[in-house]
Amino acid sequence: MLLMNDISKLNLSDEELQLVNNSDWILTKRTIIDKVYRLFGNLADTIKTTIEEESNWLPAEVLQSTPKISKGENYLQLPYVLLDYPRCFDTENVFAVRTMFWWGNFFSMTLQLSGTYKKIFVENICNNKDVLVQNNFYICVNENQWQHYFEEDNYSSVNQLTEKEFEQIIMQKQFVKLAVKFNLQQWKDMSGLLERSFADIMRLIKT
Repeated sequence: MLLMNDISKLNLSDEELQLVNNSDWILTKRTIIDKVYRLFGNLADTIKTTIEEESNWLPAEVLQSTPKISKGENYLQLPYVLLDYPRCFDTENVFAVRTMFWWGNFFSMTLQLSGTYKKIFVENICNNKDVLVQNNFYICVNENQWQHYFEEDNYSSVNQLTEKEFEQIIMQKQFVKLAVKFNLQQWKDMSGLLERSFADIMRLIKT
């Protein structure tokens, strides 16, 4: 039997009641997510072309990987869409570029390396810090490599780090995670911004 207190918690506020009677916002959300899927599909095509052009130095597993677009409703309680491409994931070795749309927050693109792939590319990353500085990249300082928010406990701006601080973060962790983010107000330019960011990532790691 529900107590009076419990019943009151089930009641809707005026704002909630207005929303539950309005299907338009749900349909609009679906339209927006569909557009993100199309944006990420086009981006995957561009990335594929770039990877093929750089086939002489990229690892075979990277060249053979295929795009994966997925979505969810609850990254920190908000909807999201992910494009993982290229994507090479196993327990110890990761080479992944993850593009993310996070409702109400941002678009982002992240390079994530661990294991063998970190060993291959870490020297290039340290030598090309200027690429990250010029393009406003962040570096993950969290011990958990699977978080994507841009608060101080997860990311630090590369611009604000000395060479020594930057190299210490890279060398001390089992993974390297570098990311750039874009405001949702930049939506109309997002295709070009994300394509440019992938080109920056390729410049960063190129041997």
